[in-house]
Amino acid sequence: MTGLVPLAFSRLLLNFNIRRYMSLLFGLLLFGGLSLGGCATLPPADDLEAVAEFERLNDPVEPLNRGIHKFNDIMDKALLKPLAITYKFIIPAPLRRLVTNVLRNLGEPLTLVNDILQGKGKRAGTTLGRFVTNTTIGIGGSFDVATDMGMERHTEDFGQTLGVWGLEEGPFIVLPLLGPSNIRDGVGQIGNFYMDPVSIAISKANVKGLSLGRIAARAIDARYRNLETLRELENSSIDIYATMRSAYRQNRRKEVRNGAPLTTEEDFDIFDNFEDFDDE
Repeated sequence: MTGLVPLAFSRLLLNFNIRRYMSLLFGLLLFGGLSLGGCATLPPADDLEAVAEFERLNDPVEPLNRGIHKFNDIMDKALLKPLAITYKFIIPAPLRRLVTNVLRNLGEPLTLVNDILQGKGKRAGTTLGRFVTNTTIGIGGSFDVATDMGMERHTEDFGQTLGVWGLEEGPFIVLPLLGPSNIRDGVGQIGNFYMDPVSIAISKANVKGLSLGRIAARAIDARYRNLETLRELENSSIDIYATMRSAYRQNRRKEVRNGAPLTTEEDFDIFDNFEDFDDE
């Protein structure tokens, strides 16, 4: 039975339509946002402790989220993790580094778009400088020479942009295959796909499988770089779902702040140990 999982998942990939999935995701988020609004019952405003706990968890469909989390975990153990281990074993470290650099460079245009949408002129200039420098001098992004020149890398996505614009994150949700999220970041995922200049260019090129290949490469690359961190997290967590939920929310709030100091209750950030978890 276990052997059927990777086979079924492989067939799913062969027939995977990204635009159809994004359209379905948008419908689910729209329906879910309306439904979750009714499911989440706010505690009395004068009960400060209950309000704080509600805001910390804000997980009104936890049983469903846990089910999707379990499904994602099965897919990870059946396919993504073995692929990441094999990739790390077979591909030499210098070549893996080159792949990571190229994938990160392809992510710079989306970061640039969101820098501009957030009104961050200086950060936008740095992102543009990085992309031009690494694409030319760095040979298509194979080498990150921009960092050596003082242009530090940062990432932005449309979920962060919505947060900067003041949109609340909403209830915690777990998306099939995509993992931990919330209503705002789920909408952001859709925005990322449709506003990413690289995705648009790939779509216009009409090269079959190229878009899916990029997604698969990013997933495998990010997974292999976090093999040990995720293993340690799984071994040390009594409830991995609760740990990931807490870590995701804290990490996203920090990303929306763009490096602003943490508040007292946000002192703990488990994703500090992850290498570019946002790339996965």
